[in-house]
Amino acid sequence: MTWRMMAALVLSLAIALATGPWLIRKLKKLHFGTVIYELGPAHQQKQGTPVMGGLMIALGLAVCQAVLHPWPGAGFWDLGLGLMLVSFLSMAVGFADDWIKAVKKRHEGLTPWQKIAGQVVVAVGFTLWCYFHPQIGSRILIPFIGTEWDLGIWYLPVMALLVIFYVNSTNLQDGLDGLLGTITTVSSGSWAVIVLLAVFAQGADPAHLAPAGIFAVSLMGGCVGYLRYNRYPAKVFMGDTGSMLIGGATVGLAMVLRQPLLLVLIGICPIASSVSVILQRYYFKLTRKFGKDHQGKRLFRMSPVHHHFEKIGYSETQIVSMYAGVTAVAGMIAVLSVLGG
Repeated sequence: MTWRMMAALVLSLAIALATGPWLIRKLKKLHFGTVIYELGPAHQQKQGTPVMGGLMIALGLAVCQAVLHPWPGAGFWDLGLGLMLVSFLSMAVGFADDWIKAVKKRHEGLTPWQKIAGQVVVAVGFTLWCYFHPQIGSRILIPFIGTEWDLGIWYLPVMALLVIFYVNSTNLQDGLDGLLGTITTVSSGSWAVIVLLAVFAQGADPAHLAPAGIFAVSLMGGCVGYLRYNRYPAKVFMGDTGSMLIGGATVGLAMVLRQPLLLVLIGICPIASSVSVILQRYYFKLTRKFGKDHQGKRLFRMSPVHHHFEKIGYSETQIVSMYAGVTAVAGMIAVLSVLGG
């Protein structure tokens, strides 16, 4: 298992590095460039930067699962199958959004209802797969104390909403050069360590968890390779194609490992992005309705909150470093919670 994970890390990294230049040239040729809106921070120099760079991460994931999966697997209940489905179906929604923006030249992409409909189908399907899985079911692990909590039938709506929320959170997080790729590199490393601890410290079945470990490090390696082209100043953006792939992959890992509560730690930065948007919206509505001047006020200079940090003077690289540090510390706490349990 360990050698397969090491090989997956190297292979996914090599695939992203090797395919990056070709993919960027192809995207430029097809005029698949991003559109920068005047309402955002001063990013006009990024106008036209190719999008859909997340495809290089997706290719690494697919190849690593095909080549390094410990065949024969568990058939329909194989963790690798479930993770690939939730990741790539989430990516398909993002790809459709990017495609409409790039080819149809509709800046809004999919309508909100079209996007949420696709996400609901993916979320419900994957949640049902987990619920009926003989080794996952409706029981989740409680960090730090090591006990289980059986959600029963409530597992279905709660986890489906979690999938939708987290996929959209990673979509919101992808707003600065290298930001989502960097925190995903760190967070997927945390999931890989948790898989290894489950096998070597807690006696879990390596045949069952190996696909999850391979998947986690494949995501990590793919993001490291992608950052070669996405670090500041970015030559390519992952687009909704990549951000929704990452969202599906990360929440998928949390659910198949029965550790969805650890997303509060390992996924703290994407979650903070969503929370900042929600707070900003409702604070504005409340102050417009009940404020003295009824003009509406903003809690942050701009949301998601990483744009607030830009507005108050932080550079993109400083924000990425800060987010990486927060994710690393939170990831270490998550790992310790597994050991403590």
